[in-house]
Amino acid sequence: MLDRFNRHINYLRVSVTDRCNLRCRYCMPEEGITLIRHEDVLTYDEITAFTRVAVAAGISRVRITGGEPLVRKGVTELVRMLSGIEGITDLSMTTNGILLADNAVALAEAGLMRVNVSLDTLDPEKYRYVTRGGELHSVIRGIEAAQKAGLRPVKINCVIKSNPDETDAREVAEFCMKEGLEVRFIRQMDLASGTFSVVHGGTGGHCAKCNRLRLTPEGMLRPCLFSDRGFSIRELGAEEALRLALEAKPERGTANHVNGFYNIGG
Repeated sequence: MLDRFNRHINYLRVSVTDRCNLRCRYCMPEEGITLIRHEDVLTYDEITAFTRVAVAAGISRVRITGGEPLVRKGVTELVRMLSGIEGITDLSMTTNGILLADNAVALAEAGLMRVNVSLDTLDPEKYRYVTRGGELHSVIRGIEAAQKAGLRPVKINCVIKSNPDETDAREVAEFCMKEGLEVRFIRQMDLASGTFSVVHGGTGGHCAKCNRLRLTPEGMLRPCLFSDRGFSIRELGAEEALRLALEAKPERGTANHVNGFYNIGG
């Protein structure tokens, strides 16, 4: 698929839940959020049916996100359903890693190819502070389990304040080099103000090369992370939602006042 700016759109990010088992300070408001009603969340059958249409239209890369995707019951079955769609060449998941140790083998057996794990510091106390209670050792165990299960390459997403020379970022980079992991440094973003930058070590944030569409848990297909536009796959149908999202994809993102990172997948 080509958008109005001749960009090749082949990447679909599917947020399966707005729920998470962490409360990271740059993602989740301290007071919490108003959660989507369970009956409003897309079923796995709906996600698979839409993805099948999207792949037929030109999508070849699919990433499962959240919230935290591993807190949604039966998400391994969704992986199995998506992995059966001919034409998907890259099926991945972004996770905070807390539940990964218990799920890595099942995910790999279901057809997941690789994972991105969020890790901003190797200091256990800082990790608890940033995540409001998370345990670093659970993430490390999850990373090790993913490698053993063959979910490679394991990529690490490290959020930074300004640059990769920050102390925590350098320590994460050293850890990744030692353990054979790939690291991407993501400058802290703000959806409402439209603050974002190019990802160090990745392709995100480079608007001229953006190849993504995003599906939210309640079925809104969004053309850009930094845009309020969205098209309901339930109300419009898959084909029409895809057409409208492609036409509405902006040359450059501006701001998003209707979503948070917890329900659009970053």
